[in-house]
Amino acid sequence: MVRIITDSSTLYTIDQAQEKGFDSVPLSIVIGDWDGKDLQMDYDRFYEEIAKGNHPKSSQPSIGDVVDSFEKYPEDEIINISMADGLSGTYQSACSAREMVDHKDNITVINSRTLCGPHRYMVTEAQKMKEAGKSAKEIIDWVTQKSFETDSWLIPQDFGFLRRGGRMTPTAAAIGSVLKLKPVLCLTEDCKRLDKFAIKRTFSSAVKAILDSLKDKPFGSDYIFYVVHARAFKDCQTTVDLIKEYFPEVTIETYELSHAFITQGGPACVAIQYIKK
Repeated sequence: MVRIITDSSTLYTIDQAQEKGFDSVPLSIVIGDWDGKDLQMDYDRFYEEIAKGNHPKSSQPSIGDVVDSFEKYPEDEIINISMADGLSGTYQSACSAREMVDHKDNITVINSRTLCGPHRYMVTEAQKMKEAGKSAKEIIDWVTQKSFETDSWLIPQDFGFLRRGGRMTPTAAAIGSVLKLKPVLCLTEDCKRLDKFAIKRTFSSAVKAILDSLKDKPFGSDYIFYVVHARAFKDCQTTVDLIKEYFPEVTIETYELSHAFITQGGPACVAIQYIKK
């Protein structure tokens, strides 16, 4: 039997994943003297801790937790679909866990080259393929193909998070904060890090800069756009409206970010992503 295993980058909780028929191993979170698992910590308290000046940190799932997830299925063909290698140590952790179990030859770890919305889509569809009786090879080949048919951008609102993450110098962060600029970061071609894409004066112009860069692409009903955000409901709706204006035929889904990605993008950040169905 084929088994799908993933991580909380998919925005599925442990229970939600189990209801769908697969396993999700959450990333780990620390903020102040409070630690826990991604998607399992109280959101109100999490944001309150950030407001107090505590800076959250995230790390890949415990290797012990990943090993445990593999050892639950010693007779099955396991496909672990991990968030992008380079953006987290999650992929490498899964590879290391694979080497620690006796049935490692039955385990394939896939670098999804993405996170959040497109990652969620890959895992959801992989589970559907499994339930339809597709082989492990068919699922692996499909996921691998999809990993090259997606892209992501991030619009942070808190320059302090960018500065602490090393993506912006203290001077640039201070100037940007004073001028209320809106930076746009894009996923690099190798999908291992975020790089500067543009800097705009307003949120809507930042979104339009992303969509303008895509206007020559044939986005139709065979694409899904994702808008994922850190309690930025108004900006999320602005983004959805603009995507509809630019690409009226695409499917659009919205989600709130998990603790791990708020740690990286900061409160009120918005990410725009797409994947081909």
